[in-house]
Amino acid sequence: MKNNGRQKIRAGIIGGAGYTAGELVRLLVNHPYAELVFAGSSSNAGKRISEVHPGLEGECPLTFSDISSEESLQQAVSGTDVVFLCSGHGESSALLGKYSFPPEVKIIDLSQDFRDESAGFVYGLPELQKDRISNASRVANPGCFATAIQLALLPLAANELLYDDIHVTAVTGSTGAGYKPTTTTHFSWRDSNLSSYKVFSHQHLAEIRQTLGKLSGQEFRHEINFVPVRGDFTRGIFASVYTRCKADEQELDNIYRDYYMNAPFTVVSEKKDIDMKSSVNTNKALVSVRKCGDKAYIVCAIDNLLKGASGQAVQNMNLMFGLPEDCGLRLKASAF
Repeated sequence: MKNNGRQKIRAGIIGGAGYTAGELVRLLVNHPYAELVFAGSSSNAGKRISEVHPGLEGECPLTFSDISSEESLQQAVSGTDVVFLCSGHGESSALLGKYSFPPEVKIIDLSQDFRDESAGFVYGLPELQKDRISNASRVANPGCFATAIQLALLPLAANELLYDDIHVTAVTGSTGAGYKPTTTTHFSWRDSNLSSYKVFSHQHLAEIRQTLGKLSGQEFRHEINFVPVRGDFTRGIFASVYTRCKADEQELDNIYRDYYMNAPFTVVSEKKDIDMKSSVNTNKALVSVRKCGDKAYIVCAIDNLLKGASGQAVQNMNLMFGLPEDCGLRLKASAF
């Protein structure tokens, strides 16, 4: 299919039942230069996609494909230009370990399997390495917490202003825990409740350290004291970050604005007290920075399912296929 003379990107999804896959379907069926040709789900094969993702009723007539056999998977993938891997952690590496994708098919993985840039994958944080993503055939999408925390820290790291321990408290919505119900996602437990988890040991710390080391040219040796918190809301991340810093507030403001000058989705706010709902339902990262005594205090707010997952994946697809970075991603926040 063509749109305004441009060939549409034929996209497929493997692991289509979760929250991130549902958001990805929503973005792709409304993207002006993309066409969703299949979504595979072993547990929902034959069901209409809108049965599993009711918000797509009337927008997506496709049914979930059965790709349980190598033959059916090969047939589905052969008709695509790009495949998004939305299965659980460990499943992407297992899939690529036993099945060879055609070399012309690009892969965007939303699991954590290849964020260390193994197996030919490029780490897909556009604000870090847009040029490498644009020339990649395999991209590993960043984690949601990692996205918010890195966007809070990249300008400091790039300007050699990270020389002490970093302290982070970040609150996430229940959709960050996945589609399958658990004790800590059940409404009766989550509502009007807060709890911390994986304190100082969250899996996203590895990719954050990798990025900070890449920007400094050596292993990042300072502590990143990260406290993740489960919030009593469905979507969004509010990351509060501070570290000792020699720059004054005007210098910090200039550094952040210069760094994100050409980043269409990372907005350095005029306001110092930003709120999460101004980012929810968008691919936007809102960032504020101020100086408090001898510390730089940075806040970053994103939607965990969009800039923290599926929106960033489509942003990476746009870069990989030479489209404007923001194509199909200008979404309005649900601030009210």
